[in-house]
Amino acid sequence: MAKTIAEQLVEQLIDAGVRHIYGIVGDSLNPIVDAVRRSGGSKAGGIDWVHVRHEEAAAFMAGAEAQLTGELAVCAGSCGPGNLHLINGLYDAHRTGAPVLAIASHVPSKQIGSSYFQETHPERLFVECSEYCELVSTAEQAPRVVNSALRHAVAGPGVAVVVIPGDIAELDATASAPPFVRTETPSLVPAEADLARLAQAIDEAGTVAIFAGAGVAGAHDEVVALAEHLSAPVGHSLRGKEWIQYDNPFDVGMTGLLGYGAAHAGIHDADLLLMLGTDFPYEQFLPDDRKVRIAQVDRDAAKLGRRAGVTLPVHGDVRPVVEALVARTRAKTDKGFLDRTLQRHRKLLDSVVGTYTDVGHEPPIHPEFAISTIDDAAADDAVFTADTGMGDVWQARYVTPNGRRRIIGSYLHGSMANAVPQALGAQYAYPGRQVVAIAGDGGLSMLLGDLITAVMYELPVKVMVFNNSTLGMVKLEMLVDGLPDFGTDVPPVDYAAIAAAIGFHAERVEEPAKLQAAVDAALAAPGPALVDIVTDPHALSLPPAITGGQVAGFALAMSKIVLTGGAGEAVKLARSNIRHLRGR
Repeated sequence: MAKTIAEQLVEQLIDAGVRHIYGIVGDSLNPIVDAVRRSGGSKAGGIDWVHVRHEEAAAFMAGAEAQLTGELAVCAGSCGPGNLHLINGLYDAHRTGAPVLAIASHVPSKQIGSSYFQETHPERLFVECSEYCELVSTAEQAPRVVNSALRHAVAGPGVAVVVIPGDIAELDATASAPPFVRTETPSLVPAEADLARLAQAIDEAGTVAIFAGAGVAGAHDEVVALAEHLSAPVGHSLRGKEWIQYDNPFDVGMTGLLGYGAAHAGIHDADLLLMLGTDFPYEQFLPDDRKVRIAQVDRDAAKLGRRAGVTLPVHGDVRPVVEALVARTRAKTDKGFLDRTLQRHRKLLDSVVGTYTDVGHEPPIHPEFAISTIDDAAADDAVFTADTGMGDVWQARYVTPNGRRRIIGSYLHGSMANAVPQALGAQYAYPGRQVVAIAGDGGLSMLLGDLITAVMYELPVKVMVFNNSTLGMVKLEMLVDGLPDFGTDVPPVDYAAIAAAIGFHAERVEEPAKLQAAVDAALAAPGPALVDIVTDPHALSLPPAITGGQVAGFALAMSKIVLTGGAGEAVKLARSNIRHLRGR
């Protein structure tokens, strides 16, 4: 039996399959870190301590590992400022449904409530971003709280937080820890009445479109079979991309601000929209329920109907639902709607998404050309992470899923600075796989210090920096709102020089003709590598459907730029983006 609460905690984590903890050592956390040391490390059947440079990175690393593997991952922070830094990464993990345990150490128990040095109240702070958050106050309570936290994290799945004062962690263990036992995830079968109503509605509809989200994971072939049965085009969300886009002849792209292709038109022109496993939050890109009847299938009943006027909700897993629908509905043999949507999709891909993927060899480098080059060169089973903003746009439009690649980002929380720490966590999850971070210069600079973590642990992550010295997505948001961009530009930084100074293989590329060789060299490098790609700061992403208000806002912003002396800036923006408008 463990001697101390800290040792007992480590034994419980080992029993749950945990092999490393991401964090930074410090004062109140020291008893737990020392128990980790004495466990002997993962090679001896214990736990490794992974020392990061910022606790936010630790939480992102744990979240990425848990999201990719489905297994429990752990991060930790010392009292006050230490564990407070975890909160952003924990929000991301929790909203994504990644099973993460956070250990938040606390000030000495007798000092709680006295405004002690570094005192916060983590048992209050983390409630909103966790399934479970409890303070350990006694030795007898400790193993039960830890066990409950482990169970909540896995069952949620989501974040669980154990708050433990340093002095409590040093106490002798007086109660035994219950074993940690996991069950297999069951399939949630829909109610017969809901299924019957949806099948009837499908038969009554002249045309059907499918919009798929992350909930179609594990049901790719069944959804494609349903699409063929119903002659239905299949659009997808960003989180659904990796699960449904590949080997899908009915794919029509993605809708939303990051979208491309004919998904927007497809889901608006159908008689019935079938939303499968998606909680897509942007209602302005979803059809009016007075014009399109909407059905939604999800294993979380709380998500049904909260984004659109759903009149046909079905509580269940996607796979058993679509299997039943194929058997219960009549095949739609008229492929006119499907063919028109697919034709429009192909035209949009050729005229918009493909605009800059073949631009010759004249600088500046267009980001579309850069991401297309990276996509072609990356491994068949690579793991991609992307920074929120333009990084998500390029990943959404140009990274090609195939059923073996993984594609993640901060899709629900929308945090900056996620790509590199998520890549580090992904590399820990899959030591033998290629991991590629699509990093913006804005996101990279926020957690720049954790490039050192990659060098320290010899993690061969490949960081592709899209360096345009501006916050591109924010600039676009300002322009479509009729505002001249302000506060979005930063001085140019040579990130390759910084990375090389700390031990990366690094190269800065300013000419398109040199990009391919630089990417190939980085991917082939045995350790961490960074390619600093200087991209066109005036290249902006446009959504698949542009409203009159957005056009008016963009025009108004251009007028304001000109009137304030920025005529040259307006001309540069126009020249860099005019080709986006072909085929609109």
